[in-house]
Amino acid sequence: MNVETQNLHEQLERLQEALSTRQSTLHFAHAGVSLVVALIFGGATAKLFWDSARAPYVAWLGLALTVGLAIYALVRYRRGRTVLADELVRYETMLELRRRLRLDDPTALLPR
Repeated sequence: MNVETQNLHEQLERLQEALSTRQSTLHFAHAGVSLVVALIFGGATAKLFWDSARAPYVAWLGLALTVGLAIYALVRYRRGRTVLADELVRYETMLELRRRLRLDDPTALLPR
């Protein structure tokens, strides 16, 4: 194995290790859960506002919580998209390294 091939193998190992944990899925999961909880609190808050002649303090607290959770969901979603774009670029780089090293080529393993 020459030096260039060894460097490519090391780079491939680093990329595989970095891609082994998908951070984008964590961001998307946080966004989804936050959005569902925001919708639940939003519905409860809307019901409090609808049923009351004077809005109780709990309704205002619920509104603040709903808006805060919705903003948090939006931020996590945008961060997830950014991280996903980076992960896709690294994944394409990893596939190119695998092609250059001929790791997925079954004829490379056959004796000549």
